[in-house]
Amino acid sequence: MTDDIRLNRVRRFLETLNQARELGLTVEATGDGVLTMCLPYSDRIIGNPDTGVIHGGAITTLMDTTSGSVIICALQDFELCPTLDLRVDYMRPAEPHKPVFARAETYKITRNIIFTRCEAYQEGGETIANCVGTFMRIGKEATPKGYRDLITGGEE
Repeated sequence: MTDDIRLNRVRRFLETLNQARELGLTVEATGDGVLTMCLPYSDRIIGNPDTGVIHGGAITTLMDTTSGSVIICALQDFELCPTLDLRVDYMRPAEPHKPVFARAETYKITRNIIFTRCEAYQEGGETIANCVGTFMRIGKEATPKGYRDLITGGEE
């Protein structure tokens, strides 16, 4: 699968997720089993009005969405893979008025489970948070064909 196919599939998938649309998440880069996404700064995601620091829930959503979406970049065929577990370790608050990026990778794919890791950071590269996730594979055939066709653009 090419990076263009991965990019288009992830973009179409994000369009189906209300939280991704509300937060304005965008795809920055794709590769074989890797994905980088961006959470733009906005007044809507401020957790502390006195400092302008981004709410941790927005960063967790970015990391969960990036970790779940990276699976699209790792599997040849699209299938839904719900989150089973997501562990997030926060290192520091995000700096106000700057976007946050998340880079996720799949590091183990089994018949039933996919394991991911993800790092959230800002320009300059200092880590905001790390997470590891496990996602349940339900299989291509258990994913409704109409939804698969929407994500793949009918390519399968």
